[in-house]
Amino acid sequence: MSRTAKSSILLAEDDDAMRVYLERALVNAGYVVDSVDRGTKAVPLLEEGDYDLLLSDIVMPEMDGIELAQRCNETSPNTKVMFITGFAAVTLKASREQPHAKVLSKPFHLRDLVLEVERVLEERLDAPC
Repeated sequence: MSRTAKSSILLAEDDDAMRVYLERALVNAGYVVDSVDRGTKAVPLLEEGDYDLLLSDIVMPEMDGIELAQRCNETSPNTKVMFITGFAAVTLKASREQPHAKVLSKPFHLRDLVLEVERVLEERLDAPC
C-alpha cells in the first residue's frame, strides 16, 4: 500500500476475526495499517517503523496492551496510543497507567472507532504515548 494514506497505524489484537474486521475498517478509512496478533510481535515493528498510532487490545497473551504502550513510550515516543477492550476493570487500569491514551470499550460500531482514531490523531498533545 502506498504512503499516500492519512496516517500509519499499528494494530495489536489477539482475536483473529476482530483484527481483520478492524484492519479492514481502518484501511477503508484511508489509513495504512500493520496488524499483529500479540504485543510481542508489535514491539519490533515499533522499533523499526514510524507509526502515528498504536491501536491495541489490552488483554492479550504474552504481553498485554498496557505493557506494550509502555514499550511504545520508550521506543517510539511520538506514537499516540489508543486501547480497545471488552473489560471495564481493565479500562480503569489503563486509564491510571496510560492517562493520555484513549480507551474504547467493546462492543463499538466501526464508525465510532474511525471517529475516535481521527480525534486521537488530530490532537496535538505534547505528551508522548
